[in-house]
Amino acid sequence: MIDQVQILGCHSATPRSNAYPSAQVVQMRGRYFLVDCGEATQMRLREQKVSFSKIKHIFISHLHGDHYYGLIGLISTFSLLNRNADLHIYGPKGIKQITLLQLKLGGTYTQFNLFFHELDSKQSELIFEDDKVKVSTIPLDHRIYTNGFLFEEKPKLRKLNIEAIEQIEEIEVCDYENLKRGKDFSLPDGSLLDNKKLTFDPEKPKKYAYLSDTAFKPNIVPIIEKCDLIYHEATFMEGEAHLAEKTKHSTAKQAAKIAEMAKVKKLIIGHYSNRYEHSSMLLNEAKSIFENTIDAYSGLIVKI
Repeated sequence: MIDQVQILGCHSATPRSNAYPSAQVVQMRGRYFLVDCGEATQMRLREQKVSFSKIKHIFISHLHGDHYYGLIGLISTFSLLNRNADLHIYGPKGIKQITLLQLKLGGTYTQFNLFFHELDSKQSELIFEDDKVKVSTIPLDHRIYTNGFLFEEKPKLRKLNIEAIEQIEEIEVCDYENLKRGKDFSLPDGSLLDNKKLTFDPEKPKKYAYLSDTAFKPNIVPIIEKCDLIYHEATFMEGEAHLAEKTKHSTAKQAAKIAEMAKVKKLIIGHYSNRYEHSSMLLNEAKSIFENTIDAYSGLIVKI
């Protein structure tokens, strides 16, 4: 299984023929999470060959149209495809009312369960958890209530040191699961054999943060510290910092500064204003602060 982020759209405000609003798919430990759902998201999913049936959880950062106007279309298509798997939608308070009203007035009813998890806390909170992954909110500073999302792997099982295990004839296959879970092995004389002599450390759990529309907000740094990868909006260049301040967006330099402060491994910038013909202009600005930066584009896939 490959843990990765797949960019469906990464531009701000109005879509163009070659620029699509915010949406991406986060794959982690076999789960497929759709993050934001701007217009044409379902078309981008088709074009990028992401299976609709694998999407069971959708996270909406805020209720500006370029981040969720594709949601009702995707739900309607799910219904037309006779989906029966549950669909969970996480987003600001109001997302349920908006979605159900559109379905009701269109005379559309889903044959699958729609579960809405409405958010209104201004503190980071755990909103999804299973045996392999957990997702928490990252409170942001935009013109309306907005969250980013932190995706974290749970610790993996330890790896068996088969060569060492084969030296202890008392250890049987039925003991392997306990060893992988970190338990010491009890010998017949009652003494314990240190688990670390029989197993290897697992890979460090991976962390990815999606930082949607926001003004420069240094107090999120402790939440995203040492992430393997983050996506941070970079709507403007530093020359338009006054517009960033007015609209509560970030510049490319500010996004890079957050990455630097949080000591993350890699930064993806996106949500570009249509005033810029090429994202390379914003990329160069960000790289002047944080070298390991890449610019998003529709179709980009980045391993976590």
